[in-house]
Amino acid sequence: MARVSAIAADNVSKHWTTADGHVRAVDGVSFSLAAGTLNVLLGPSGCGKSTTLRLIAGLEAADGGRILIGERDVTRLPPAKRSIAMVFQSYALFPHLSVAENILFGLRVRRVSSEECASRLARVAELLGLSALLARKPSQLSGGQQQRVALGRAIINQAPVCLMDEPLSNLDAQLRAEMRQEIRALQRKLGITMVYVTHDQVEAMSMADRVILMNSGRIEQNGAPVELYERPANVFVARFIGTPPMNLLALEPGPDGAVVAGTERPAVLPADCAQGTLGVRPEHIVLGAERGLRSTVEAVEYLGGDSLLTCRLGGQALAVRTQGSVGLSAGDAAWLTWPAGAQHYFGQDGARRELDSRHAPATLTA
Repeated sequence: MARVSAIAADNVSKHWTTADGHVRAVDGVSFSLAAGTLNVLLGPSGCGKSTTLRLIAGLEAADGGRILIGERDVTRLPPAKRSIAMVFQSYALFPHLSVAENILFGLRVRRVSSEECASRLARVAELLGLSALLARKPSQLSGGQQQRVALGRAIINQAPVCLMDEPLSNLDAQLRAEMRQEIRALQRKLGITMVYVTHDQVEAMSMADRVILMNSGRIEQNGAPVELYERPANVFVARFIGTPPMNLLALEPGPDGAVVAGTERPAVLPADCAQGTLGVRPEHIVLGAERGLRSTVEAVEYLGGDSLLTCRLGGQALAVRTQGSVGLSAGDAAWLTWPAGAQHYFGQDGARRELDSRHAPATLTA
């Protein structure tokens, strides 16, 4: 039995005309999100992710296409009629109201009974660890506590859909990591459908059931985090996902097949791949013993559990991530190999092309 789509966008567009010309902020975007899942809209600044979220919320009017929430067409409905809750980047708390009053604000506006308000407040405060802070004002709270208040104000409405626009960007790195876990656990416990906007791929990969990676108003890839990491649809996805990102090496014809540009041997792919790009993730590269591709070490960063090397191969830079420390320094030679199944091939148009793992020569593969 198919799962119900909690949110669906059908060829949705939003355009603006500026002094510089016509801007396609969202350009024919379509997706379907299952009920009870956490979905991340990911991408660089200006890619259209926040505008897409605002279109779902009804804060912007779509110029084309349809938006459905719970299989109901809400494209022309105001935000109040869409059965959604929203958490903003700035928290948007009322400084003169207490924590309890901030959380209850929406219910009071809708004139929910005092008994119902008290019942919901007690449950939400317990869920978010705010029970001892209900009498405080926002100025008396830490950043993480303020974020919990903003979450409480959203979930107390008991809306089936919650939208979040970069809610953790104002927090420090350690607190962001803690809040990621809290938000994920809360979403699972409540069973709500969440759409979460971020430019941070670590947030997306660690939290999401599904990631929608956007660029220039369009979707580059829509899938589970593991799909974007292991099978990037194009060079943009390959470079955006991963820390450090995937190495992308230009290819050219060689004596025995396609070689990394600037080298002669060994061949890394068949001759008909010579006009494309080879992709290998830094963590999949193995430092060999005078076997594989000879590179020159340019820098070594020792990170404790692993080391990050920057190497030069045929005039191109690439990163290598290996466990522990390495006995190499700048100027040393490093021989590089990798498993046959770890390499990716992208055609001249930048799109992924599938390769048989046997395409990697035995002289190169680890």
